[in-house]
Amino acid sequence: MREPTPTEAIDLVGRYEAGQRIPEQMRADVRVLGALLGRVLRESGSAGLYEDVERLRVATIQAYTDETPEAFARAAKIADSFTIARADEVARAFTVYFHLANLAEEQQRVRVLRERNSRVDRDDPGDSIAAAFTHLATEVGDETALARLHALRFHPVFTAHPTEARRRAVSSSIRRLSTLLAEYDALAEGGADKRRAERRLLEEIDTLWRTAPLRPEKPAPTDEVRAVMTVFDDTLFTAVPHVYRRVDDALQGLAAGARAPIVRPFVRVGSWVGGDRDGNPFVTASVTRKAAGIAAEHVLLGLETATNRIGRVLTLDEAVTPPSPELLALWRRLRDADEDAAAEVAKRSPGEPHRRILLLLARKIRATRTRDADLAYRDPEDLLADLRVVQSSLAAAGAARQAYGHLQQLIWQVETYGFHLAELEVRQHSAVHAKVLAELDAGDPPSAQTEEVLEVFRTIAALQRRYGPRAAGRYIVSFTQSADDLANVHRLARHAVGADGTPPVLDVIPLFETFADLQAAPRILAEIVQHPEFAARLDATGRRLEVMLGYSDSSKDVGPVAANLALYVAQEAISAWARAEGIELTLFHGRGGALGRGGGPANSAILAQPPHSVDGRFKLTEQGEVIFARYGDPAIAMRHIDQVGAAILLASSPEIEQRNSAAAERYADVAATMDAASRDRFFALVKAPGFAPWFATVTPMEELGLLALGSRPARRGLSVESLEDLRAIPWVFAWTQARINLAGWFGLGTALEAVGDPERLKTAYAEWPLFRTMIDNVAMSLAKADARIARRYLDLGDRDDLADLVMAEMSLTRAWVERVTGAADLLENKPVLQRAVKLRSPYVDALSLLQLRALRALRDAPSDAPEPDPELQRLLLLSVSGVAAGLQNTG
Repeated sequence: MREPTPTEAIDLVGRYEAGQRIPEQMRADVRVLGALLGRVLRESGSAGLYEDVERLRVATIQAYTDETPEAFARAAKIADSFTIARADEVARAFTVYFHLANLAEEQQRVRVLRERNSRVDRDDPGDSIAAAFTHLATEVGDETALARLHALRFHPVFTAHPTEARRRAVSSSIRRLSTLLAEYDALAEGGADKRRAERRLLEEIDTLWRTAPLRPEKPAPTDEVRAVMTVFDDTLFTAVPHVYRRVDDALQGLAAGARAPIVRPFVRVGSWVGGDRDGNPFVTASVTRKAAGIAAEHVLLGLETATNRIGRVLTLDEAVTPPSPELLALWRRLRDADEDAAAEVAKRSPGEPHRRILLLLARKIRATRTRDADLAYRDPEDLLADLRVVQSSLAAAGAARQAYGHLQQLIWQVETYGFHLAELEVRQHSAVHAKVLAELDAGDPPSAQTEEVLEVFRTIAALQRRYGPRAAGRYIVSFTQSADDLANVHRLARHAVGADGTPPVLDVIPLFETFADLQAAPRILAEIVQHPEFAARLDATGRRLEVMLGYSDSSKDVGPVAANLALYVAQEAISAWARAEGIELTLFHGRGGALGRGGGPANSAILAQPPHSVDGRFKLTEQGEVIFARYGDPAIAMRHIDQVGAAILLASSPEIEQRNSAAAERYADVAATMDAASRDRFFALVKAPGFAPWFATVTPMEELGLLALGSRPARRGLSVESLEDLRAIPWVFAWTQARINLAGWFGLGTALEAVGDPERLKTAYAEWPLFRTMIDNVAMSLAKADARIARRYLDLGDRDDLADLVMAEMSLTRAWVERVTGAADLLENKPVLQRAVKLRSPYVDALSLLQLRALRALRDAPSDAPEPDPELQRLLLLSVSGVAAGLQNTG
């Protein structure tokens, strides 16, 4: 097949992009950003780079559109023809393009959200909390609906699981570009300001191009803490109270802001960053203490700034807005504690008592941050009490809008974040606890590991004293396999503080991860609630209990289909047990970003849960690229929180619960058939002799350990002879990079074939939410896969039997998904998502071909070579980063 002429190439690219039905404003953004990148490549790249990038771009688009072997072979030939140095530059160019395309798409999402929020008729119950509340009230009545709104809880927990392939410097550049692009879009064409904005975009794209895309070394845990803090500072601190305000505005109408809000804070943010030590030797008690300190510094600085800002504008004269007796008493207390500052504030704010108070409260918050014991608050409840005195005084004086305006948002921030910002959770493996207790029981001199484990409990106690009991106290036991695994935590806490000490307040949370553990969960829970210390804590919390479910390991254990079904059954059983015991259960979902780790749209997953498994409370892990995708932009973060909150409310409605219950019963036989067939198929692959070394050969699994994604090691000390201890993240990541995405779909085709009734499966897709969510997620996973590229990865191994098994299952699954959904193409029923995938796919193909070239050369190297070629390794890792940016999910 000949190479197209320049004119033919332009026509080919234009026709391809036009075929994706890109909205005009987004298309304009892509065109501008792409043209600016082209200028950067000409100016800053080596000679001929731009032309080589264009050759490969056109070739992969041609191969994607006509799907002939000749077109694909030509694209592969171009990728193979580059020198390693040129391939390095080309990979970087495509990666930068993906960052820019993602940016244009994010900008379009923000436009759509603004347009949607401007509409008055947002009456879809799943669209917002306000609409969900209105719908729920029609089913259960206003009083019950209000009680459920007040009990609503959304609890995202940010983790440092290493799935974010971008460097922090790259993320920062992208955020600056986001701001610049928004400014550029807002300006009129042709003016000097537009040209100046374009120049600034060009400068920043050049900076992004010149920024090293790979981290030189793994980040330390404290680096990971600071990375997550950017999301709090830039987005969450202000976005969350804005969500509360938006809901209250919708529910109260014209009265909103002039009377006490209906909405109560329903977001609680958790963090494992600096607290999760399961398999991470670099997270120590010292790191946990520093992580809490960093978070507290950020939130206290935010509260101080907000209080000062509100105080400066609260210039209400006492003749018009007289202070209440309680406010005057508060002033006297503050004046006596901080005389010089009070005198200065009174001089600057004559006759403005409310302003004076807030300016002094800001000083007390600052004293809390700097640890000035004379002025510092003891805990956030004391600050809230003072703020409510100001609020009540304003309301009593008739200044309701000042009472329930910005001041209310500050109160919401304190209620949501306290002095700790995120509730720091500790996680440790049950085997570590057992080993330490065995050593203590034997009376042996404590090892370094034992000292470190005990110091963690002392650190938790210190954090509770410093920032309040909410700051820390949740202790997750991974690989919980017995009630003793949970009781051991309390034993260790007593050891840590000694006979005369007071252990920290602990909520011990079991994490059930494997298929067997999920099945055993109700029995283990029934046993542990009889344990004295566990029972005492249950009584102290009003019989509240959290139970965590692991999606990743169960999927790696029995395959994605059986794992999804097992998780549903486990939730059903645990929820039934909790209701019988009078326990207020919160299920904590250990979901990853990729579909093989429980990823996918959160709101549809919530609405597919078993009856009584949500009950107004939803907690899940958020990690890596998902954190920045969902919470990096304020408008997108608010939309995500609003939609998830709506789903949490609706999940407990009688209509949804009855629908899910009836569907699960109606299709129980289908579930049983799918479970057995999918597990057999999955085991035929992963339990085949030699599977583990074959997997390491046909994917970049081994090389992923060289990519400095996070502080945590990729494995728990395994060899490629066994997958037992391979973490789920590299398991999923490696299959994703090979464009196979096996962890998200393998076994579903065989499962559907075993059912063998297309009409019944179509009906199940319409009536059974769990099944529909599973099918839709698999469609997304398969849409991001590519059979031709997958085959080339699989050919790196010498096991045609395993390669053929994978490819046959991929083809079977795709055929059945299209048959069940009634679509001629994957994601046909989700056009926006389909457009995003198709727009990127040819460009991802280009990076995959470069990665294949590097991986093939590394695999073909002589076995006696002293070490792998570092240039090839770098090319491989560059392509890994680029593919992750293009597919927008890793692990």
